[in-house]
Amino acid sequence: MKNKSSEASEVVILERCWVVEFRSKTDVSIILKFQSGEPDLYLEAASKPDCEAWAVALGEANSEGLRNKIQQLQRLIMEIKEERAADEARQFLPSSQVDSLREPQFTSIQRIANEPKLEFSLACKGLVAATRDRKLNTFIQVSVVHPAEHILTRYSSTEIVEGTRDPLFLTGVTFPPEYPIYEETKIKLTVYDVKDKSQGTVRTSVLPDHKEPRADVGRSFLGYTTFTVGDLVKSKEQQLTLTLRTSDGGKTVGTIEVNLVKMGEFEDGEMGHITTDAQDQKFLCFLPLKSCSCGFLSATCAHNTENLERMTDRRAKEECALVHECTAPEGLSGKDNLPSLNAVLKNPICKLYRFPTSDNKWMRIREQMAETTLSFHVPKELINLHIKEDMRRNQELKDLGELAPHWDNMRKSVIAHCDQMLSMYQDTLAELGKHTGSSFKSSCSKGEKTLEFIPINLHLQRMHVHSPRLKDALYDVITVGAPAAHFQGFKNGGLRKLLSKFEAERRNTGYQCIYYSPENTAKAKEVLSNINHLQPLISSHADLLLNSASQHSPDSLKNSLKMLSEKTELFVHAFKDQLVRSALLALYTARPGCVLKKPAVPRNSAEEGDDLKHQDHPSQIKRQDSIPHHSEYDEEEWDRVWANVGKSLNCVIAMVDRLLEKDNSSKIKEGESDPSAADCKVLHAGGDWYEQLYPLVITLKDCMGEVVTRAKQSMAFVLLQELACGLPQCLMLTLRRDIVFSQALAGLVCGFIIKLHTSLHDQGFLQQLHTVGLLVQYEGLLSTYSEEAGMLEDMAVGISDLQKVMFKVIEAKSEDFLPIITGRREHYVIEVQLPAKMFELLPQEIKEGKLLRMYPVLFNVGINEQQTLAERFGDTTLQENINQENLELLKEYYNLFTEKMPPDCLPHFQEQNDLKGLLENLHQNIQAKRRKNVEIMWLAATICRKLNGVRFTCCKSAKDRTSMSVTLEQCSILRDEHQLHKDFFIRALDCMRSRQTQGALNESDDPETGCLTDNKPTSRHFYPVALLLVSSHLLVVWLILSLALLLAKYQ
Repeated sequence: MKNKSSEASEVVILERCWVVEFRSKTDVSIILKFQSGEPDLYLEAASKPDCEAWAVALGEANSEGLRNKIQQLQRLIMEIKEERAADEARQFLPSSQVDSLREPQFTSIQRIANEPKLEFSLACKGLVAATRDRKLNTFIQVSVVHPAEHILTRYSSTEIVEGTRDPLFLTGVTFPPEYPIYEETKIKLTVYDVKDKSQGTVRTSVLPDHKEPRADVGRSFLGYTTFTVGDLVKSKEQQLTLTLRTSDGGKTVGTIEVNLVKMGEFEDGEMGHITTDAQDQKFLCFLPLKSCSCGFLSATCAHNTENLERMTDRRAKEECALVHECTAPEGLSGKDNLPSLNAVLKNPICKLYRFPTSDNKWMRIREQMAETTLSFHVPKELINLHIKEDMRRNQELKDLGELAPHWDNMRKSVIAHCDQMLSMYQDTLAELGKHTGSSFKSSCSKGEKTLEFIPINLHLQRMHVHSPRLKDALYDVITVGAPAAHFQGFKNGGLRKLLSKFEAERRNTGYQCIYYSPENTAKAKEVLSNINHLQPLISSHADLLLNSASQHSPDSLKNSLKMLSEKTELFVHAFKDQLVRSALLALYTARPGCVLKKPAVPRNSAEEGDDLKHQDHPSQIKRQDSIPHHSEYDEEEWDRVWANVGKSLNCVIAMVDRLLEKDNSSKIKEGESDPSAADCKVLHAGGDWYEQLYPLVITLKDCMGEVVTRAKQSMAFVLLQELACGLPQCLMLTLRRDIVFSQALAGLVCGFIIKLHTSLHDQGFLQQLHTVGLLVQYEGLLSTYSEEAGMLEDMAVGISDLQKVMFKVIEAKSEDFLPIITGRREHYVIEVQLPAKMFELLPQEIKEGKLLRMYPVLFNVGINEQQTLAERFGDTTLQENINQENLELLKEYYNLFTEKMPPDCLPHFQEQNDLKGLLENLHQNIQAKRRKNVEIMWLAATICRKLNGVRFTCCKSAKDRTSMSVTLEQCSILRDEHQLHKDFFIRALDCMRSRQTQGALNESDDPETGCLTDNKPTSRHFYPVALLLVSSHLLVVWLILSLALLLAKYQ
């Protein structure tokens, strides 16, 4: 910082910070807040305009803002260069060629809808090394020359095959459906020999496409070749054998085979080649790296800058979290399934592999990774519901009527705080409405306030396995960062701890307000919701009843009466709880004057009657002696008002029965009477029906209105106590819970929709869905140390709250297939829309609108170096308690499943293991409390798959730990279900993990935080402290030496 008349006194690094500007017209100060936890920095300007100017300047001067500006300038430079190149071409070309240049005509590739445009595999033979005795370690870099632009673009790379001059690459090349590739497109294949493996990595650098890498970067150029897509597609055997030549084109260094791949066809005759060399070939995998704006390196698997940005948080196979099995749909074309899936999925990126099976055949694996529009759609829908719910609550508080000064001041304070919170929700919704660009939130944005409702790295990855002798299978994989309130921080823990602490404090509020348990406040919200839902329904059915009476329609009258009776009975039952009676009495004591006919203590509920001596209640409220006690409260009045609704309904029913009985008898007597006279009689009777029913219906409406008025006020008073007892902590906890729930719900909706689409032909699953419900198993990889313990607490509460979510499948009435969210806090209904052809495949129960229940369970096992610290010096009780609680929920679902479902509904691999035995094994592992017991994850995942459940895997940001866990699970599925050759398990794993396998970084980075850091070892596996923790003696020695070095330094 620097004053005008002094030297610089302090330097502030504007990185990972945000500016807080006071909105007051007189305040001229601003605050700089840092995500690292550094103390806030307060700055004061000379005037309000200066303050605003400083706020803008500081906001643009941070490192993120500068990085974005640099990227924008780079894009502008590239655009200018392209425009100049095009202008120069037009200057020297004839006019006819210029016209053709403006509107190029290229031959498109015929393909199936929603299938990749082009896929091919690669193999080399007879590669020439610089020295005879050297064994080559080779990989192929694939570049694309677009015919319209004539610009070489790096597209992808294969894995590294070590120790052979005839490498056969398991990683293929695939171009997604929307990729602009034509028969005229030229593809360049460049073969490199990797020399530098001193650190077990492949060091690559990003160079201009026309330049070859230097020898000192760890690889050497062997040769290249080019071909057009048309040559490959039109070849007779759909195979090309090309000659590799050096850069000058004079020397031949081997050949390369390009085989067009179709998922429905298999390769023959190659298995012997790869099996023979299996012992000699070693496979490493990597992708070319490129710096990204969010602060770490990402894999270059995309065809343009936009795809590169999308790949920032994806690292080849990092987006893997939910694995469930389904067979390929039959009878439903891709076109039928495409519109509804395109509504929730976008920007796919494809990869292709071929792996040998145990019977010496090839199986092909295609992975398609996509973002989901639900990342932003679901949170925006939820925030909109929160705003409407909070506005209704604020109005209900205002409608409480006149209150004593103490309670009135409390109400004013609560409404003021609620209005502030409502304004914050509205601002957040407005900011999300302005969002454009990527449809997912990257990990480096997890601390942004405007995006705190958005889940981190929510993606779908589909693995399509095509085996020679087995049926095709799809494994849909979803990943999402642990649902947590990152912007609010974890200094005081997460939701689990904060809610427990808040509830304990609320119990000790004394005379200031009345304590109602969380169950009672939830009941009050439910009563208010039922009122808002049932009252308009009853009124509409009553009007339909009168309309039927005026038309003298007996059948319509019966149907209207039936609907009116059902809704009125639900209405009456909603107020049967003792809570309404006790809340009415509590509200009466809060009026400016009150006298009770007899001493009474309002009870929170009937179940709490035995605990009244230990609770605070309205009789303990200190009221002013000056309040006049002139009115009397009749405790039995509510019972009379509430019972009047039922009595009024009985009168309506009796009158309808009497009218119908008279109508039947009159029809029998007048069967032979004059028709014209009978018509007049009918018209006169219709008028009589309406006149006789009208006063009874009006009485019913009046009685219902009186009940609604009293019940609304009493329940609003209960909510007033909940808010007043914990301002402002109560509202902040509600906000935090909304944030976490929003992130969790977005992932759940995505998982449900994908599971439903892929299982439409599985009648057993559909029966299980509407009979039992859907099991949703979350695999957590968070540690119980430092901030991640708070994240785990948030995640546990957010996933538990998903039990309040119900799904409903409806037929889409338009081209908009996005899900519709209705309801309120504590109870949401997600309406999933399906096209008519898909909707017809559902069971009748689901088509009739039956609500589908969710059973979410969470099992967490910390696996990183921070968990080592927690296990040796911290506390793992949180993880143990979460696993134990969710084990009981899993057992409950299993018992429900075995009771309601026939045994033949279990998947085919049920024969291999007994579910009951797996549950017992899981119980024993949880009780064992072993360190980093990953067996818990494997058992929980296996049980989930056997029960047709949906699986999620989450870590801090859904990157490193998530990818390592799920790629291992995917390869295990290929081995166990699709006969992957045992000698190729590790190689397949390496291919799927790509750059993670060897950490191909030429600059050090921390992928979990998204920050570039200098002077770090290349490999992320070098954790000196974590390694020393293996031995407590070594740790002591390390601490002593560190202390000695520090003392020597400062002396």
